[in-house]
Amino acid sequence: MTTTTDFAKYLSRFLSEYLPHERNVSPNTISSYRDAFVQFIDYMKDEKGISVDRLQLKHLTRECISEYLIWLLDVRKCSPATRNYRLAAIHSLCKYLQYAVIDMIEEWQKILSIKAMKTSGNTLNYLTVDGIKLLLAQPDTSTWRGRRNLALLSLMYDTGARVSEIADLTVDSVRITHEPYTIRLFGKGRKARIVPLVKEQVSILRDYMEENHLNDSNKTAFPLFYNDRHEKLTREGIAYILNTYVEMARMESPELISGKISCHSIRHSRAMHLLQAGVNLIYIRDLLGHVSIQTTDIYARADSKAKREDLEKAYINLTPNRDSDKSWEGNKNLRDWLKGLKK
Repeated sequence: MTTTTDFAKYLSRFLSEYLPHERNVSPNTISSYRDAFVQFIDYMKDEKGISVDRLQLKHLTRECISEYLIWLLDVRKCSPATRNYRLAAIHSLCKYLQYAVIDMIEEWQKILSIKAMKTSGNTLNYLTVDGIKLLLAQPDTSTWRGRRNLALLSLMYDTGARVSEIADLTVDSVRITHEPYTIRLFGKGRKARIVPLVKEQVSILRDYMEENHLNDSNKTAFPLFYNDRHEKLTREGIAYILNTYVEMARMESPELISGKISCHSIRHSRAMHLLQAGVNLIYIRDLLGHVSIQTTDIYARADSKAKREDLEKAYINLTPNRDSDKSWEGNKNLRDWLKGLKK
């Protein structure tokens, strides 16, 4: 007879009850946390010799978690950002356990005291206006798929939406029958926000919806963007579509499409272009769905850095030379349950 360990019981409750119902966490975040714990379970089995059917809460100590985080960096060669995200998942579990398993609260607080690593603060990767124009010129609009992809990518740029927000769109999210044209996005924590649409974007979107009969009354809950099987496009599917056109555009103009371009790069691009056009940071914050203006301020800092670098490149030394010397329920299947947890 298989018995359930306390780790399995509380992890399953954390993922299937606490996060979605008490914290109103989005399915995408729950999916990411699930993947984080799958990796942690694998680590405990492969590195510590503790299989999932023997893994208990007592094994979750500050020392254990610290060693796991070092393993992520040194063995798995994860970035500090990935390490921080894995820690965030563990921190979230420990915050839940502080109230669910109060007799171990001292240990949970020790784990919660583990700090996130400082990241390198790399420059935001975004495209110029010309880069976006080149990218949006790539879809072959003589095909159904090309017209769909143009509508998708142009909407992603125009709204500055996260890829998950685009994937989750349904037909009734769109209001383009009369002005003001808007779209309703659901961001982190399922917080809804209304984003305005410009006429040019509405024209592309309206043509796409009319072609695919998405204005029919029985399709209001239908996914706005779907594949050949009429299933909604996944985040991975949208990323694949973007990457296809990125590589096509890169071949045409490597100087405009440089570095790694992701779906989030399109979001960054929109924010930077609005900032450079003189749009107030408060408005950009609302468009992007940021809770704090401090999050949006990263674009202002990036723009300032870009301007400084351009000035330095254009600098001509006119001064005389001077010398200088500056120089979950059932342990056996816990891992499978996590892997199979759907949004």
